[in-house]
Amino acid sequence: MDIYLETDRLLLREFTEADIDNLVDLDSDPLVTKYINGGKPTAREYIAEKVMPRIFSYYEKYDRQGIWAAIMKKSNQFIGWFHLRPNHANHDETELGYRLKRKYWGKGLATEGSRALIKKGFEELNVPVIVAIADPENGASRRVMEKSGLSYVEHYTEADDFVVVKYSLAQDIYFKG
Repeated sequence: MDIYLETDRLLLREFTEADIDNLVDLDSDPLVTKYINGGKPTAREYIAEKVMPRIFSYYEKYDRQGIWAAIMKKSNQFIGWFHLRPNHANHDETELGYRLKRKYWGKGLATEGSRALIKKGFEELNVPVIVAIADPENGASRRVMEKSGLSYVEHYTEADDFVVVKYSLAQDIYFKG
């Protein structure tokens, strides 16, 4: 198992082909996908043919940035994923993201993983700015961003008419903090 990052309760590791069913299970919960696509499950074929190749491409293209499977250390259970990857909309920024199974919500795991990734991004990878986006109605995700040290920047509309809120933290602010 290729471990990317370890926290008190989590292991973040590279995805493998064996994780397809984990992603199908994650995206089959309408509450997990509510703010992403209105609560529709993601088809297994789409995950196998589109999502997994995209995840693997990050490992090939980028040095220590990508999408990581989140595993509970005690139980070795897959609980979701985190990403720390280049922001394709602005190459000066690195994007933080997460998606967890509902049974792991409200336990501080998204904040724990996010803080560890922010620390890694600034202290090891020397990224200048970390950003995260969410649906404006997704208060839980916005709270994770705030608890992780990011600050609200703006509301904006993405190309597909999807309105999002953007939060950000710059490296110089992080080190002053």
